[in-house]
Amino acid sequence: MPAKLDHTIVHSTDRFASARFLTDLLGAPEPKAFGPFAAVPLANGVTVDYADSIVARNRIVMQHLAFLVAEEEFDEIYARITGRGLPHWADPAHRLPQQINRRHHGRGVYVDDPDGHALEFLTHPYVTEE
Repeated sequence: MPAKLDHTIVHSTDRFASARFLTDLLGAPEPKAFGPFAAVPLANGVTVDYADSIVARNRIVMQHLAFLVAEEEFDEIYARITGRGLPHWADPAHRLPQQINRRHHGRGVYVDDPDGHALEFLTHPYVTEE
């Protein structure tokens, strides 16, 4: 059986604030406490577990999380991003502000969470089987 990602842990200064930021954009239910984590379950069985970091904020190593969403979900997420006036970019280097991209036969957008982690929402995977 090929390996499947079960969960990933993202360090934060406030686990529930960061988890709520993601669930608010996704239109998902409130995150749940699971041990020391604020857990955000995704549709494919993977869980994003936010943990309070024991180091100062400037010591948190930034991560990139990419979420594959349907076209309709992308429209809803992008409406939430723009409706909240959140800075967003068409590229991970933040060179194309307040735009989306149309790479890989789909659309994509990047937004930073409260701790600076890059959240990417895309409608078509980068790597596909031929």
